[in-house]
Amino acid sequence: MRVIIQNVINASVSIDNKIVGKISRGFCLFVGFTDGDDENIVSKMVNKIIGLRLFNDENGKTNLSLKDIDGEILSISQFTLYGSVKDGRRPAFVNAMRPEKASHLYNYFNDCLKDSEFHIEKGGFGADMKVSLVNDGPFTMILDSEELFK
Repeated sequence: MRVIIQNVINASVSIDNKIVGKISRGFCLFVGFTDGDDENIVSKMVNKIIGLRLFNDENGKTNLSLKDIDGEILSISQFTLYGSVKDGRRPAFVNAMRPEKASHLYNYFNDCLKDSEFHIEKGGFGADMKVSLVNDGPFTMILDSEELFK
């Protein structure tokens, strides 16, 4: 499982020119799955994300968590996080989890985030989405379950 976290001042996602999710200050999360990912890995990733201290305190140090700033989350499914351009110039997505399984894990991921009592907005799984955001910093982190939990 891979998650790109961007600290945002605001973010939104549109499908067919209609905004389906919008947040103010918080995290915009781009989420991808690969074979071998399961609910256990998703739960660990959620716990990691909600505990991270990625926001600046009054001294400009990254000491504040999402909860500390009363932040919100915009969750975007993105299978392209497992794309590869190792061979050739056109990306291959053979390492991305099949949509039937990935859809279940993406829904589980969002349910776990909701259970953590954060305001959650999300895009549409498998949809052609337009994501707009103002990255604060810019500040972007890449989380990979292969690095974190295995």
